[in-house]
Amino acid sequence: MAFAPDGTPLPGKLFIVEGIDGSGKSTQLDILHKWLVGEGYVVVFTEWNSSPVVRATTKKGKKDHLLTPMSFSLIHAADLADRMERQILPALKAGAIVLADRYIYTAFARDAARGVDRAWVRRVYQFAVRPTVAFYFRVSLNESLDRIMTGRPELKYYEAGLDMGYASDPYESFKIFQSRILEEYEHMIQEFGLQVIDATDTLVSQQQQVRRIVEPHLAGAARTELIPWRETLEREGLYGRYIPGLNAGKGA
Repeated sequence: MAFAPDGTPLPGKLFIVEGIDGSGKSTQLDILHKWLVGEGYVVVFTEWNSSPVVRATTKKGKKDHLLTPMSFSLIHAADLADRMERQILPALKAGAIVLADRYIYTAFARDAARGVDRAWVRRVYQFAVRPTVAFYFRVSLNESLDRIMTGRPELKYYEAGLDMGYASDPYESFKIFQSRILEEYEHMIQEFGLQVIDATDTLVSQQQQVRRIVEPHLAGAARTELIPWRETLEREGLYGRYIPGLNAGKGA
């Protein structure tokens, strides 16, 4: 289960994915999402920097290069606080599974890489629910860069860390910025008990590992009712791979 900041258990489950850009975490979360929905669970998806409350401010700040490391940090905290109140907490209280593409550890890594005090950032996010499982998709910097630069026309200003003045060349700045983020993630593995997944492994192998870790936590999660066509098939004694539990072992 997930836990509120005061330690109160919540009936829902919160599974989150983290990792540097190009780690493949979003792809794995999408596959997990489809699998859980296929298994009949009630699933809510949320992603970093998606709150409509701060979206316009963030967009303008990025466009005009107005964001300092501290303002960037506070905007992202406001984003999560809004999603926590309107989306994440209600779903967890209802017993649903919440899947989050990036969570507080993204802020911890990126803000620290921009020079914001680590302890201060952790205090800012004390309102956040403690996740059921936090996955960290580990990938080397070079592998990450190869994936990101393949077919991408250009790097964005803040994405490349150009606001920090590491280097004038976007690619070089990006390498420095991502290397610092990577270091922060590595330090957090033990601190927060992140579940490490080798992001250089095959997609299938990664997903198998993720499901093995997730499955023991699914007991008690809210599930949807059988839709009418499944009820009809069950009454008729039909079976198939997309009809869980019906005449198991007979094949499709």
